[in-house]
Amino acid sequence: MRFASLQFLRPLSRRDALILAGCTVFGGFLYLAASALVFKIGFPLDDAWIHLTFARTLAEHGEWAFRPGIPSAGSTSPLWSALLSIGFLIGLAPYIWAYALGLLTLFALGILCELTARRMVASYTPRLPWVGIFIVFEWHLLWAAMSGMETLLHALIVTGILSALMADSRRFLSLGLLAGLSVWVRPDGLTLLAPLALAIVLSGADSSTRLRGLVRASIGFGALFLFYLLFNLLIGDTPMPNTFYAKQAEYIGWQGQTIFKRLGDLAFQLFSGPYFILVIGTIVWAVRSVRARSWGSLLALAWALGYMFLYILRLPVYQHGRYVMPAMPVLFLMGLLAVTEFSGLKQFGRYQWFVGTLWQAGVGALSVLFLLLGAHTYARDVAFIEQEMVASAAWAAENIPAGDVIAAHDIGALGYFDAHPLIDLAGLVSPEVIPFMRDEPRLAEYLESQGADYLIAFADLYDEMAAGREAVFVAGGFVTEDGGFAPMTIYRWK
Repeated sequence: MRFASLQFLRPLSRRDALILAGCTVFGGFLYLAASALVFKIGFPLDDAWIHLTFARTLAEHGEWAFRPGIPSAGSTSPLWSALLSIGFLIGLAPYIWAYALGLLTLFALGILCELTARRMVASYTPRLPWVGIFIVFEWHLLWAAMSGMETLLHALIVTGILSALMADSRRFLSLGLLAGLSVWVRPDGLTLLAPLALAIVLSGADSSTRLRGLVRASIGFGALFLFYLLFNLLIGDTPMPNTFYAKQAEYIGWQGQTIFKRLGDLAFQLFSGPYFILVIGTIVWAVRSVRARSWGSLLALAWALGYMFLYILRLPVYQHGRYVMPAMPVLFLMGLLAVTEFSGLKQFGRYQWFVGTLWQAGVGALSVLFLLLGAHTYARDVAFIEQEMVASAAWAAENIPAGDVIAAHDIGALGYFDAHPLIDLAGLVSPEVIPFMRDEPRLAEYLESQGADYLIAFADLYDEMAAGREAVFVAGGFVTEDGGFAPMTIYRWK
């Protein structure tokens, strides 16, 4: 039996779709169960609470603001925050709705990759949709799905565009619209214009065809991108969200590291999982694409590698490489395509089945292993945020006098659980600090001029500013103690 009403599901049987849905839900419950056993359910990133704070303000006050009455362009992903706001309207926020959105996105990504494999490899007629299963069980992607962040939604749109180019799609107006939509999820969606434009130029039979394709893609992209620019200009007086500028300023010192160190950090995150074996398939598919002059596949690969390289030039590969996660599904998909195609070849004669089965078994075994390791990692990440950021926010809400001004570097949980006036030392909702956010003497002067009463930060973040200040609360949990990290601390500023 096949789905008749949903066009994108037609090549999949109801059984295959249900298998992928079941695997997705199982993975989500596994991660939540691990969190509950290790400490408690939550989110592995403080930034998730930033999105939820914007979403709550939008739902309850109809304003785009971190604090009601103070418009702010501090959300990196307006579309994601808007989607999260639905959870507050229907009473499922903050947890259930955020997890549901993430898992639905992961399920859609699994479906997309499964359909792409069936479309591009004729010999791929599996009893189980194992390409899709790999995707929904891949621990980076499942971690992103349960993070409360926009990362996986961006990955879904990216993979949708690039898989369409790999399949030689000519729907350039639709692809332009998707590229424009991606910017509403993350501003780096702008980079998708490069492979889209090159695909049009390389696939066009003549100049007229190329021009029509470029015009259609430009109309589709511009229809959404111009509204994005206008949105940011109206809210924050800049064409991009505050985070676009703040993150680069915050990590300017890190950019002085050698490129080899940064490439090593990227490789460690990328190969900490089943891709350690699957990368062979990506290389094989790249060679095949060169020989077949499959421009779409080559452009998709070039974008993924280029995207990762651009990021390590500007930002550190921390938090399991979450900034480069949107590029991972494309690399995974190419590796999986090579594995599926290999199974139908005869390069090794009568040993073909054995080699193919060994390869698939290795990928499968690593997938299961890292699925379990990823659950443990996710649980400890959640515990860290709960024990440091959420605990500090709860203490501030209960013990700091109403109206006192708090200066903080990590404002996610603080903004959600506490209502005190805030000065954001990371520049997301206080963009005026961006030019001097790493200059402690100037920051101290700024806090004095703004009447700050308390400073909340990790104990080793602001050595000069924290020196001599009274610590009225020190968070600290077992994750911090095990890792030897400095705890989140609340200092009396005045």
